Amino acid sequence: MHSKPSPTFEPPVVAIIGGGVSGAGVAYHLGRTSRGERPVILVFEPRAELGRGLAYDTTDPAHRINVPAAKMSLQPDDIGEFQAWIEARDAVADDPDAKRPDGSLFPRRRLFGDYVSSLLKPLLEDGDVRHRRAAVTSVERHAGRWTIRDDKGGVTEADIVAIATSHPPPAAPGRLASRLAAHPRFVADTTKPGALDVIRPHDRVLVIGNGLTAADVIASLAERGHDGPVTSISRRGLRSRGHAPVPQPLFGDFLAGTAPSAVSLLAAIRTAIKAAKAEGISWHGVIDQVRAQGYDLWQALPVAERRRLVRHLRPYWDVHRFRIAPQVEAVLDTAVAADRLEILAGSVADARIEGERIVCALQPRHQRQPLERSYDAVVVTTGPAHGGILETQPWLAALVASGHLSLDPTGLGFACTERSEAIGPSGKADPSLLISGPLARGTFGELMGLPQVTEHAFFVATEIAGKLRVNATGAIPEV
Repeated sequence: MHSKPSPTFEPPVVAIIGGGVSGAGVAYHLGRTSRGERPVILVFEPRAELGRGLAYDTTDPAHRINVPAAKMSLQPDDIGEFQAWIEARDAVADDPDAKRPDGSLFPRRRLFGDYVSSLLKPLLEDGDVRHRRAAVTSVERHAGRWTIRDDKGGVTEADIVAIATSHPPPAAPGRLASRLAAHPRFVADTTKPGALDVIRPHDRVLVIGNGLTAADVIASLAERGHDGPVTSISRRGLRSRGHAPVPQPLFGDFLAGTAPSAVSLLAAIRTAIKAAKAEGISWHGVIDQVRAQGYDLWQALPVAERRRLVRHLRPYWDVHRFRIAPQVEAVLDTAVAADRLEILAGSVADARIEGERIVCALQPRHQRQPLERSYDAVVVTTGPAHGGILETQPWLAALVASGHLSLDPTGLGFACTERSEAIGPSGKADPSLLISGPLARGTFGELMGLPQVTEHAFFVATEIAGKLRVNATGAIPEV
């Protein structure tokens, strides 16, 4: 069954919700590749520029890309474009720390946002892509089209919708948030501009979390001249790893052999790391090979094994896969060597305010007795709030309630097909509603690293372009 054809003078409308790299990437590739009747490509993004999102909108000079510039690009078929863009503009002339001794570049994170924004600029100027600087408040299906309302009072009719939002920012544990909310140096959300301004140079700081965001916070504090003691606590006490001193070859093959399971994959990785070491290759080459085969590995895992992997192994994967920039690693190493940074495995059992101090009961892992410590500031860096997708974005919850979206069983985002089409609670896919970026991780596996995000954006753009060609009038099959 098809909806009524649109009049020939009305081009199809593609609405992309979210203008970070995932959404901007879809808009960029769709604007360049769509043939025939050109669609109206409308990106909903409250920020002033497309392509930045949360990650690349930072002005903090301590925030650096975690992947060498030579491996970052919006073009899946031209991986070196970002580095070439930097060199053509001498864009790191004011950043002498960007270049490492081996010649690799780890520039400030905002620069990648500048690059993506520059690619979109001509498409915006020509009207091939339109930026609606507003936040979406509702998305509803009416008479074969989507009706999108935003917080600026806009009402938009669209034929295809691509959801390219991401996970909400970290959320402090409820009890902790209520106990400490009144303290001026309780930082619950580091993504807010100037969030760390409240921390004084000699403050004793507790950082809850120990991943990439925690590393950013510690580097940012050091950049500001902070020299007080820092405790970083996470459930397993795993610190983000750095890059290999020199590039490592890929090592291992994880697609052959035993029936796929979380345990067998872990055993294969451990065996490969040992074999690689014997050949003078670091673990980096093994983990990079797992990532390279990641999509096929994920597809081969039954849902129960995917859930087991997410529940038990994801923290270990994250600290090896998502490496910190060498400049940030050096800050952490220096702080550890000077006994200014303590890394603990455990949790915050309780906390209370006593005057200007924050008194915390820390429960070390595998110990019965808690530790009582006093701090001047507490910073939450627990990573994306995967469980808060629906609570923080009510329009998504409404799409679930109306039968158009469903949560993925792994808890990583929304259920979608291998064509990135959203799957509702009935199990049926909607060809006019697509998921781009990290919220499609449950189906595609590794979708947090920049190379995978840009590849997926290109893939989604190609899927949409194909739908528009098949339905030259812009009508998409109804569900």
